[in-house]
Order: sequence, then C-alpha cells, then structure tokens
Amino acid sequence: MLMKGWPMWLTSIGTAAAMLGLYALFVRWFESEKPKDLPMNKCLKHTGMGFMAGLLFFTAVVAIMMLAGLYKAVDICKDWKGLADALFLFLIVGIGEEIIFRGVMFRWIDQRFGFWWAMGISALVFGIVHITNDNATLWSSLAIALEAGLLLGAAYKWAGSLWFPIAIHWAWNFSQGNIFGFAVSGQYSGVSLIQADINGPEWLTGGAFGAEASVISVILGTTIAIWLTLKIINKEK
Repeated sequence: MLMKGWPMWLTSIGTAAAMLGLYALFVRWFESEKPKDLPMNKCLKHTGMGFMAGLLFFTAVVAIMMLAGLYKAVDICKDWKGLADALFLFLIVGIGEEIIFRGVMFRWIDQRFGFWWAMGISALVFGIVHITNDNATLWSSLAIALEAGLLLGAAYKWAGSLWFPIAIHWAWNFSQGNIFGFAVSGQYSGVSLIQADINGPEWLTGGAFGAEASVISVILGTTIAIWLTLKIINKEK
C-alpha cells in the first residue's frame, strides 16, 4: 500500500466512484439500457443493510469459535488510521469483485439461462479464482464458492441491486481481517482491532487461509444463501 491516511482515503473514494461510473457506462454502451442494479434511491438503505449483514456474519462465526475454545481475544489495537486504511481498501475490493461476478457474470447468465445457472456458475467461478491466493487449497476454493459465491449471488438477486452484495463483501473482508484478526483469503490484511489467539483444527479455524476456510463459515454462509433463495422463490411466485 503506497499511500496511507487521507490521500489514500480520498483516492479510494474516487476510485470507487470511477469503477461504478464505468460499469454504468458499460451497461449503457453495450446493452443500450440504464443499469437497473444501481438504483440511487436504494444506495444508503442497501449499503447499510449489507454492511451490517457482513459484520454480523463474521461476528457469529467468531462467537461460535470462542464458545468452542478456538478463538481468544488478548489485546486491542488502537491504530485507527491503519484500520481506516483497510476499510477503504476493502471498499475497492468489494466494488470491483461484485461488478465482475454479480453485476456482469451473474446478471448475464440469469438473463439468458435462468437463476439456478447463474447461482451455480458464478459461485463456482468465484471460488476457483481464489485458488491462486496464498495458502489456498481446493477446500478453501470450494468453501468460498459455497459460503460467499452462493450468498452474494442470492443477495444480489433478492435485493435487485449491487449495493447490497457490495456492502456485504466489504464488511465481510474488513471484519474478518481488521476486526477479528484473520487472514483474508490467504492474505495478510494489515492491522486488526482485536489481537487474538487462534488455535485449533484448520477445518474449524480456517488455518492460514483465514476463517473463510472454516466449516463454521461454510455452514452459516450456505444457510443464509438458502434462506435468501427461498425468499427469492416466494417473491417470484
């Protein structure tokens, strides 16, 4: 990270706006229509809902680990600027990946072949692209496909906007790496609010890849994805 503090925060905001603007132009130019999945009247509501959902998701994962004796908080970090740097960095990550995997891939497959194909293919590809990350395994890629690929696809379809999955993804990464102190998809994410002692079987803690490779995360994420999918089915009926 070359920049830190205010320059980095302002650059991140500008980059985020540019990425969303380019996506809107892409839809207008190549599809000759307005981007229906960026409704400005739902931006604040869906962003707030999504961020809270992503935060609660990983809070639940950590709570279960604490009850199982796998996670113990030992100290608190007060590097607020470092935490803010990470928050803005993960905003860019969330926007970029959701535009590609939900705004383009999921939406196109859904329009041409239907919801179930969109869910399956976009989730599978989302998991596969993470195989090149540090400390990745076939299991970690499958875990991401199930807990994140399916959940974010269902969130996008249910909300009808990108704001919701973007915010879930944003909070998901930030809370995992910079609140609770795990690696994020196998990579160090900078300072963490909670300094923790994480010990136990890798299939429960996620090991060096992070909590995303934990079976706890997979069960919770898949359960939420199924719940959202049922709401989508009822909504379409």
